[in-house]
Amino acid sequence: MTSAVPGAAPTADPATTPTPLLLRVDGLGIRHDGADAAAPASASFQVSRGEVVLLLGPSGAGKSTLALALNGLIPHAVPATVTGTVLVDGRDAATTPVSELSTRVGMVFQDPDAQLVTGTLLDEVAFGPENLRLPVDEVLARTEDALRRVGLWDRRHENPDRLSGGGKQRLAIACALAMGSPLLVLDEPTANLDPQGIEEVYAALGELVAAGDRAILLVEHNLDAVVGITDRVVVLDHDGRTYADGTVDAVLRARAEELHAMGVWLPVSTIAALRLRAAGWTLDPLPLEPAELHAALEAAAAPAPPASALSVPKAGRIDTSAAQPGPKAQSSLLSEPLIRVTGLRTRRGRAEILHGIDLDVPAGQFVAIVGANGAGKTTLLQSIAGVVQVPRGQVMVDGVDVARTDLRTLSRRIGFVFQNPEHQFIAHTVYDELAHGLRLQRLPEPEVRERAFDVLRRFGLEGKADVHPFLLSGGQKRRLSVGTALVAGAPVLALDEPTFGQDRARADELMHLLRELSEAGTTILVVTHDMQLVTEYAHRTIVVGDGRIVADAETSAVFADDALLRAAGLRQPPLRRAFAGLRRHPALADVVRLRDLPSAPDHPSAPDHPSAPDHGPAAARTPNREVAS
Repeated sequence: MTSAVPGAAPTADPATTPTPLLLRVDGLGIRHDGADAAAPASASFQVSRGEVVLLLGPSGAGKSTLALALNGLIPHAVPATVTGTVLVDGRDAATTPVSELSTRVGMVFQDPDAQLVTGTLLDEVAFGPENLRLPVDEVLARTEDALRRVGLWDRRHENPDRLSGGGKQRLAIACALAMGSPLLVLDEPTANLDPQGIEEVYAALGELVAAGDRAILLVEHNLDAVVGITDRVVVLDHDGRTYADGTVDAVLRARAEELHAMGVWLPVSTIAALRLRAAGWTLDPLPLEPAELHAALEAAAAPAPPASALSVPKAGRIDTSAAQPGPKAQSSLLSEPLIRVTGLRTRRGRAEILHGIDLDVPAGQFVAIVGANGAGKTTLLQSIAGVVQVPRGQVMVDGVDVARTDLRTLSRRIGFVFQNPEHQFIAHTVYDELAHGLRLQRLPEPEVRERAFDVLRRFGLEGKADVHPFLLSGGQKRRLSVGTALVAGAPVLALDEPTFGQDRARADELMHLLRELSEAGTTILVVTHDMQLVTEYAHRTIVVGDGRIVADAETSAVFADDALLRAAGLRQPPLRRAFAGLRRHPALADVVRLRDLPSAPDHPSAPDHPSAPDHGPAAARTPNREVAS
């Protein structure tokens, strides 16, 4: 293993570094024009052929910015001050033309829309190889192989605009594969994919690298999906300096507590194991996957006193009490629903996407909308929020007909957060982005300033008030987009993949905040592919398939039906997979949420989501650095 202390670049060990070397990053620092600091500040690591390297770090560390420097987009296309060096297959990325680097580095961006340019999927994937002036037969062969690997060959003649977010992400991966580049750089490649799609994409990538002539650098927060194919892990600290560089065992297992304290994502099974360790369980080595955690628990003795801290019911039942709306929200459940959807039929062009949806949502419910890519989840959320056109009389929100209401009036009733934050930014500074909606309400400027800065403080963006929104990191953009929906105080918040691009600590803070808002009476609608998040927070889960609601029930009931989940392209959350069928410790067999796990004696309250402690009142939160507390 090559390890680094905070603030110091690692020193490679020639005896353990695979060869031949494909990528060398040495002391890389990047400062965007207009930014007050470099991010990353000093990143150093190497990637060799046949490796899958996972790049981790807190939001704002510069992971996505670093990725853009690997194919020369920084500094050739995106102005920035660059220090240090990036060598790709022996070529200096700062001086080698992007056209030449593109034959060595294939890129998949966080936002797939940013790289789609043609009219059909076939043309899109063929575009890159055609520009390499390859023979037609080879172009077509590469195109077919890439589309088949990502499951899109049968849709090759469709327009990319007809794909869901997950479909576009698959297409972007196919485009990178078709280039035949020895290095693939994937920035959150599965963020918009359903669980089945994630399995398929990583299986395809694993097969690709197994041949030994390619390498993959991954920026990914879904460690449960990727840890199985990862060879090495590189971690950047908050300043974007290399903090750790080594094997999966040396970094994720041996230094899990350090990474947890930094707010870095870890596998759900690892978080659970950290909590169990803190409560006295002996789990060594630290599990990374559900099967490992299951096996470790079957082999481990319960601590004394035996599992007395468990807040779970007797075996055979699932505790749902903590998944119910708070007292204020419960008082509204018997009244008229805040959201009423009747016979909703939403079209995109000539195609009907939603087919007669009926849905009532009372005030204060936390509702998760899940389903496979292309099922209609985002379209349903956008229809309710008035983002897409709907027929009159089919969607009512807080007593108004969405189809008959202007956007200014509607924004006071429902705040919407897009899957891609950049799609909703209109101002030139972060502060003005938050202030815009308040000014439309003609509020006094002192009140606008007070409310805007309250949100900035809440989301850790106070120091970015004068920065252009497009210069924020991906995670910071997501927090700003949520803040713009939150600042107006609407009774309904609708969020499409709210934790996308967030580091673990910020994702936890955001989800805690949404839960508190729900308990206070705000209605929360969330579209997500994170099944653990759904289990931890949602009172109710709606499963969408082929434009129809195929299931609508209490969350525990939905996840008790494995056949339903698999038919919908979904999977059980990692924690349920880890604990299901435990024989030696039957009290743990019913655990589905992290907060139901035993707590350390001096930390009786447990977190809700994969790691985080309860930070107290939302406006007063700061990242908690206690491990597994």
